[in-house]
Amino acid sequence: MKKIVLTYGLIAGAIVGAMLFVTIPMFNNGTLKLENGHWVGYASMIIALSLVFFAVRNFRDHHLNGIISFGKAFQVGILVVLVAAVIYACAWEICYHTIAQGFTEMMKESSMKQIQEAGGDAAALQQNAVEMDQFIEMYKNPFVRFGMTILEILPVGLAVSLLSAAILKRKQQPTHQAVS
Repeated sequence: MKKIVLTYGLIAGAIVGAMLFVTIPMFNNGTLKLENGHWVGYASMIIALSLVFFAVRNFRDHHLNGIISFGKAFQVGILVVLVAAVIYACAWEICYHTIAQGFTEMMKESSMKQIQEAGGDAAALQQNAVEMDQFIEMYKNPFVRFGMTILEILPVGLAVSLLSAAILKRKQQPTHQAVS
């Protein structure tokens, strides 16, 4: 199981991590906007984490003679997700210190702009500025940042793992009927 978890987890992590290196320059040059860029991020997570399904199926079919419980299928899936999440968070750390410098300030600017466009008054803008400054300060802590990054991908991975386990669980060997 360890080889399957590591192989599929590393590949999924590499895919979602690589997407950071593709999309961050697009945020920087204005091709993607923070207001809608999360759709690209979550779509890339779903694509990368679809490997959970294949990891569970591979483990079931090649190591368990085609039989797997929901619990064991979920265990394989969530372990793949955890490996991918760590790779994703490490990739973000690299991006954060290289191509995404100033990202938190870009987030603050975007947040302020959204409040202005929604007709927010000076008090709302001031309150948002204070909150964003507090967030930026907190986000400087690498442990907080790493944890928050893990929490971005974990819910998606949890959903994919549950869905894969439900689809792939099999209590008995499939029967093959002879065609007459």
